[in-house]
Amino acid sequence: MAEQETELTLSPEAAAAAAAQSEDAVVAKPAPGQEQQAAEDQPISRAEFDLLKAERDQLLDRLARLQAEFENARKRSERERITNRDYAVGNVVEKFLPVLDHFELALKSAGSVEQLRSGVELIIKQLEDVLRQLQVTAIPALGEEFDPRVHEAMGSVERADLPDQHVAEEIRRGYKLRERMLRPALVRVASNPKQKSE
Repeated sequence: MAEQETELTLSPEAAAAAAAQSEDAVVAKPAPGQEQQAAEDQPISRAEFDLLKAERDQLLDRLARLQAEFENARKRSERERITNRDYAVGNVVEKFLPVLDHFELALKSAGSVEQLRSGVELIIKQLEDVLRQLQVTAIPALGEEFDPRVHEAMGSVERADLPDQHVAEEIRRGYKLRERMLRPALVRVASNPKQKSE
């Protein structure tokens, strides 16, 4: 790379323009396009050049440091997110472990069918308690008016004992976590011919 000169000189046109400006009391603005040419033609000393270069190097170093800090913060945030998710999942799984233990005991038992049935009912109650602790609630369905936001219709049944467009059968229970729906209830909807004809 060629060595730069210690001082840059003005072109003859720029020198003439500078002389004319010093003679006139009014300073005229350069025409568009000539502004850049005039800036390039002004002399810059080696000291000014070194100062600008040092400032540029400092800014590049600062930029590199900021990028590294940002990358470290992003990685730290990702690690914390994974740790928090694992902690939350661990807390939930811990609540379900006793339920799993009771299912295993029920499978090992040699009792009668009625004893097994009553044991499974107790396990279901225990499971419902765990879900309630986690603020998971069942979506009311049977006998309720059909609501497509929380119910998914799997067909209809003619029923004279229920109002039209009310849930006649619950095929699968739906659940929500606080106000967020986890899954809709699968239902069959009552079709009441008496109400339709009226």
